[in-house]
Amino acid sequence: MRKIVFASLLSGALFFSVKAEAPTPEQLKILKEMGVSPADVIVEEGRDYYHNLKGKTGKTCASCHGQDGANLVGAYAKMPRYYTDIKRVADIDVRIKACLEKYVGVDAKGKKGRKYIVPLAGYVATLSNGMPINVELKHPEEKRLYELGKELWYKRVGARDFSCAICHEVLDGKRIRLQKLGAPVRDKLYAHWPAYRISKDKLWTMEDRIRGCYKSFFLFDPEKGKFDFKKNWVKKPPFYIEEVVALELYMKKAANGAKIEVPGLIR
Repeated sequence: MRKIVFASLLSGALFFSVKAEAPTPEQLKILKEMGVSPADVIVEEGRDYYHNLKGKTGKTCASCHGQDGANLVGAYAKMPRYYTDIKRVADIDVRIKACLEKYVGVDAKGKKGRKYIVPLAGYVATLSNGMPINVELKHPEEKRLYELGKELWYKRVGARDFSCAICHEVLDGKRIRLQKLGAPVRDKLYAHWPAYRISKDKLWTMEDRIRGCYKSFFLFDPEKGKFDFKKNWVKKPPFYIEEVVALELYMKKAANGAKIEVPGLIR
């Protein structure tokens, strides 16, 4: 309990010190050396859901995957990938949502679902800490989505005529709204996601990050419920859609070999 309280106080201090800047390597090093992170509380919440959250089936995640995630060690390192039971390529968000609804019997839709999915994603991802990312493209759907993700990474769209590559390759190291732009493909940054976003005081999965970026692109058509590359809209795309998973697959495949260290810490 003392550790959790101290983590909360320390994260609050860091929030005010980094609100206009990304956390420095020194600040992140201090957190790691002291063995505390604001995300620890959320990950522990995910661990509790894993063992105790029950739905209509009377089962928990542990009923299928073992105590303390014994059967999930290393699973996150290989995601996104194709799952035969849901007949699609899934990132960690999609996989957890499907498990909750299909096997646990919990309504995981909307914001209520994110309440469970994000902490669970954080917990499950930690079970692969220290392991190298090893995303393979064996199934035809994995190959198709990888190519789609690559296309979307470079596709210039929206009112701002931006692409992922404009920010994260061409403008790498420069600033947008005082924030330095990283190079997630080149620097294999996926190894540090899910990440605790200090300025939002939330744990974010990569789906959260990608949706935020696409809102800046102005291209999701809420009336059609899909991307429209000819119109400009200011709205985040829904969770769990193919385009988001495709971008994740492209980025995480590029991070192959990098050792997973989650949850990360970002501004």
